[in-house]
Amino acid sequence: MPLQQLVEYFNDRFVLEHNSSFRPIMLEEGLASGLFGPVRINSKFMPLRLANKAETISGYFAQLEVNTYDPPFLKTQQIERFMSGSETHASHFDSFINFDRLTRTVHMLNYLPISHLGKSLFVEVDPRHILSIKKDHGAYFEEIITKCGLQTQNVVIVTALKSYCTEYNAKLHQGLDNYRARGYKTGLRINYSHQDPLLLDFISLLAPNYVCVSTRNIEGAQNDALWPNKLRLIQSCVKSAGGGIVLLGVQEKKFAQLAIDYAVDLVEGNYYRAMAYDYRSHLKLESHNLTTISY
Repeated sequence: MPLQQLVEYFNDRFVLEHNSSFRPIMLEEGLASGLFGPVRINSKFMPLRLANKAETISGYFAQLEVNTYDPPFLKTQQIERFMSGSETHASHFDSFINFDRLTRTVHMLNYLPISHLGKSLFVEVDPRHILSIKKDHGAYFEEIITKCGLQTQNVVIVTALKSYCTEYNAKLHQGLDNYRARGYKTGLRINYSHQDPLLLDFISLLAPNYVCVSTRNIEGAQNDALWPNKLRLIQSCVKSAGGGIVLLGVQEKKFAQLAIDYAVDLVEGNYYRAMAYDYRSHLKLESHNLTTISY
């Protein structure tokens, strides 16, 4: 299905589900974006490379780009619907679940032009989303993926491990298992210096396909004499569970070397920019006044 038709399909679906005339997805010059209140969201795909063979791209990590957006002037009939209460999107749409869903829809639409490369797409899902959904995790997203002609097997659902997550490990485990049952791969994004003594047990329990660690966390702990041992413990735990390590935000040679020394599986960062696959150039698009949400 052509991209414009997919955008219209998902907008129609939003109108139906939220009983609203608001159509949040836009398509300009072949690039999809989503409107969420005063914010316009877009996609940026960061190449994930083999740590020991950086010229080989294994997948992409979907990052969120945002800029401010001034909605167009409301027509009289729209204002009347707001006042009458017939427009419900303000209360129904303004939630992290719907923000998550809108973001992932935009990511999938923008991934379509390079989906033929057959690489994995890493997409973040808020842990509150996973904990809030009672059952059938991934069903809504699966419909989006299928409608785009793609497969769940090429999507890695990544959730950030927050301090409160270990209190709900059983529910989080169940939610991620539901994703796996639908063919998704799973990943955790952690602060490697997390002090919770149950961290390793938590990783072993969830057995994710990938654990993502940002160099920003490591950089902040350089004065901690125990950090190399902590990183090795996490690596050992992940490997024993059958997963791989992803090092995000590699900006300097020392971290590229660290990835090799610690047998990290995948790496991402501007250090490899000379070898980068430029998604926007591929589409002959440019990004203006966008702010990337960093790891």
